[in-house]
Amino acid sequence: MSKHMTMSERALIEKFLAFGFNFSAIAEKLNRSPSTISREVKKYRLFTTRANSHSENGCARYFDCTRNAVCNSKDIGCFVSCKKCHKHDCTTICKSYIPINCKKLEKPPYVCTGCKKQQSCIKHHAYYSSRRAHTEYLRTLSKSRTGIRATPKELERISSIITPLILKGQSINQIMANHSEEIGISEKCLYNYIDSNVFSIRNLDLPKKVAYRQRRPAVNLTRAEYKYRKGRSYENFLQHIKDNPNDSIVEMDTVKGARNSGKVLLTMIFRKTNFMLIFLMPDATMQSVQTIFDMLTEKLGIKLFRKLFRVILTDNGSEFKDPDSLEYAVNGCARTKIFYCDPQASWQKPHVEKNHELIRRILPKKTSFKNLTRNDIHAVCCHINSVPRELFDNKTPFQLMTGKDNEKLLETLRLKPIPPDKVFLKPALINN
Repeated sequence: MSKHMTMSERALIEKFLAFGFNFSAIAEKLNRSPSTISREVKKYRLFTTRANSHSENGCARYFDCTRNAVCNSKDIGCFVSCKKCHKHDCTTICKSYIPINCKKLEKPPYVCTGCKKQQSCIKHHAYYSSRRAHTEYLRTLSKSRTGIRATPKELERISSIITPLILKGQSINQIMANHSEEIGISEKCLYNYIDSNVFSIRNLDLPKKVAYRQRRPAVNLTRAEYKYRKGRSYENFLQHIKDNPNDSIVEMDTVKGARNSGKVLLTMIFRKTNFMLIFLMPDATMQSVQTIFDMLTEKLGIKLFRKLFRVILTDNGSEFKDPDSLEYAVNGCARTKIFYCDPQASWQKPHVEKNHELIRRILPKKTSFKNLTRNDIHAVCCHINSVPRELFDNKTPFQLMTGKDNEKLLETLRLKPIPPDKVFLKPALINN
């Protein structure tokens, strides 16, 4: 039997979980070990939220709670709601406390499928989807098979064969027809090695290759991912801010450099202060965006992340089409709520689009981001946020970032204002 699990096997796992089978029974049906089934479910389970994702103390009843004096305090005049009290932790003494995360999900079967209380339970849920699991598996498999697997000696040997022939004007196909056994790799693999610049020859030495435009890689999306906008449209966003006018709103986008320059900038701007965060990513993929979110969650803590990034509005770029990975932390806790602008409607997030003009003064269009470093982007971020804004009575975003939460963010990311006369918004800022 193949070591790799097939789509049909994953579909059976999903079916048997719904019937209440344990891992041992499922393993016997599929002729696999129980630990294999256990790892499969735990690795690819999907968390969904039933409780309010912005609970500040981890209680599922946080926003509906009106209790006070839970601690039996004898202090006269104590009218403070227990959930706002700083003297006592109500979660440790309140009998009505319900944690958002269910402890049952830490034990087999690690999902809510088959649980009798799942309809009425207000905690976060977890489910196993065979289609989603198989799609994630294919992505991981494809990623694991990329890169150079030949040793330096093998590459040198192959180069000694193909280089003189290519310089004579021969095509890769012609070379492979006469020397395939000597080269020892496929024609496709040879093209990939040339793309990776492991030989002295380049794509410029291949006339036909230069004439072809590089194809965009195919993206495998599940049905759930095609419906990523469900409940997250711009209309849903407007309704949400109407119902929650005090929520912190962040607009998010990406800035790309010259074609094939690789690196991309992730920009996030706070509407209330016009303060923009800029992060350097290796590419414009969902995994890179998730890495930035996980980094911020780890540095700031889940509670502070929820306060600062309660609502995020972004566009429909492929790098943002996995909202679940952004809305939930690694441990399954909800950390934010993602909404999407209408297609071809960038004006619905005007703050981040307007601030991109300042980035383009330093990094004009068609500029390659290949040699940019984190220190470069840190400098760009500090200089841009030190520019006075007419919309805010000529105050800078740094001056508007007041309060403990904002100060903690600046301290964590080591962002400091630039003196007015030293603000520099030209390409020389990076070049120097």
